[in-house]
Amino acid sequence: MHPVRHHVCEWEEGAAYGPEPLLWGRELLHHTPGGDVDLIPKFLMANGQLVKMLLYTEVTRYLDFKVVEGSFVYKGGKIYKVPSTETEALASNLMGMFEKRRFRKFLVFVANFDENDPKTFEGVDPQSTSMREVYRKFDLGQDVIDFTGHALALYRTDDYLDQPCLETINRIKLYSESLARYGKSPYLYPLYGLGELPQGFARLSAIYGGTYMLNKPVDDIIMENGKVVGVKSEGEVARCKQLICDPSYIPDRVRKAGQVIRIICILSHPIKNTNDANSCQIIIPQNQVNRKSDIYVCMISYAHNVAAQGKYIAIASTTVETSEPEKEVEPALELLEPIDQKFVAISDLYEPIDDGSESQVFCSCSYDATTHFETTCNDIKDIYKRMAGSAFDFENMKRKQNDVFGEADQ
Repeated sequence: MHPVRHHVCEWEEGAAYGPEPLLWGRELLHHTPGGDVDLIPKFLMANGQLVKMLLYTEVTRYLDFKVVEGSFVYKGGKIYKVPSTETEALASNLMGMFEKRRFRKFLVFVANFDENDPKTFEGVDPQSTSMREVYRKFDLGQDVIDFTGHALALYRTDDYLDQPCLETINRIKLYSESLARYGKSPYLYPLYGLGELPQGFARLSAIYGGTYMLNKPVDDIIMENGKVVGVKSEGEVARCKQLICDPSYIPDRVRKAGQVIRIICILSHPIKNTNDANSCQIIIPQNQVNRKSDIYVCMISYAHNVAAQGKYIAIASTTVETSEPEKEVEPALELLEPIDQKFVAISDLYEPIDDGSESQVFCSCSYDATTHFETTCNDIKDIYKRMAGSAFDFENMKRKQNDVFGEADQ
């Protein structure tokens, strides 16, 4: 069963307002004779926000995950495993001997850091000391700063360097905690691809009275006195008090915020220098290729049941910075050679121009170039706060104390 377009609504012609918000979305799959390819592949951090959302809503009962086999970073034309523990730091070829020791001290500092315990601060003020100053404190070189900020903390640009260090320290801790759960990498990917995620939520929604319709066109969004009251489709109206949608449905309520290029590559081999990993992520930090934003490579394969036996699907993506987007991702494509076939897509990035409080139309942002779900989860929480008037609370979402993987609650 392959999901196409997923629509949730309370549906009756001329019906009274339904209790649930109306959610409208488009397909994120490319249909091929051999199956479906995720158009916007993103990995889940094993200890990240999306996994917690899936656990606490119990959507995980409908999903199977497999750990991604490696996390790599690009330096000087080569790729290296991302070191995130003291042991890996000392064994890594990314750094010289003295740099390894300094980086190890930095990792120990991050691991012991507790924002509620000033004894762990070591002279650092988490609210005012910038990350640039923290790097300087540990005398870390530019290459180490590059992979720490972009491959561990997963920042897309260097803007974070002059911001308070607490957010970056917490991001590095998240990476390390996620890695600690499964060892090979901090990332998970669902068997059969990301189409399983909306399918899992569809089943959960049905339990709580939600209605799903597949492949329904949107003819009109019906407004009364400046507020949404329904969506018209094929002559019928789904009534609602709130509407959630992506930017493509309300072009007059969004603004363009940039572009992303994604190149889907079909390979008959694993990526070189990844220890023949059947799935991995490679991050090319901006400074390594004289750019303002990072280039990402996400590779999955038959191991996740998303490709034929012996086939690998690698997607290179980045934020567009020039008038020749394909040239911008050449450093990534060189890592993937030889490529059997490639498909290029350049997508506009949109963001809502208002918070939806007046119209009750709540719009998400377009998917960015990153190969993980953390930025998307921040968007989800922002929509929730705009709709509900209060912040999303993970603890209130918990219905089950036991982790789906059989471990004690974290």
